Amino acid sequence: MQTWLANGWLRPHQTSAAEIRDLWLIAGRDLKDAESGGISPDWQYGIAYNAALKLCTILLYAEGYRPEKQLAHYRTLQALPVILGAQRQDDGDFLERCRRKRNAVEYDHAGGATQEEAEELIRFSHELRDEVLAWLKAKHPSLVPK
Repeated sequence: MQTWLANGWLRPHQTSAAEIRDLWLIAGRDLKDAESGGISPDWQYGIAYNAALKLCTILLYAEGYRPEKQLAHYRTLQALPVILGAQRQDDGDFLERCRRKRNAVEYDHAGGATQEEAEELIRFSHELRDEVLAWLKAKHPSLVPK
């Protein structure tokens, strides 16, 4: 993270338990909404993406950083394997593909996400939520959402 800071990709950030709790609640809300049905796979995908983004934001904030505005989503998602370990690189790569697809269905064209892709991202985000909680308990117990 120090290299990212030196490159100007991040800036220091002092988080709080309240800020982490709010991000946690947003992620939970988004997962619930993504699963609720009655919306297109594109929207389910976008909402599940937002949940994963918020969970990665929790990781970054808890470590004392915030991304700079340029490429903020990219940097936030790429922080996942840096913070949780190199064995999570495939997850970082998966989230990067999700980011690109989410941008396409949000800004360029409808129908780009399938129901299966939306369900996969929802499952992944639930698993990530469990892992972020375990990580917070181990590394930053004062920030664990109540």
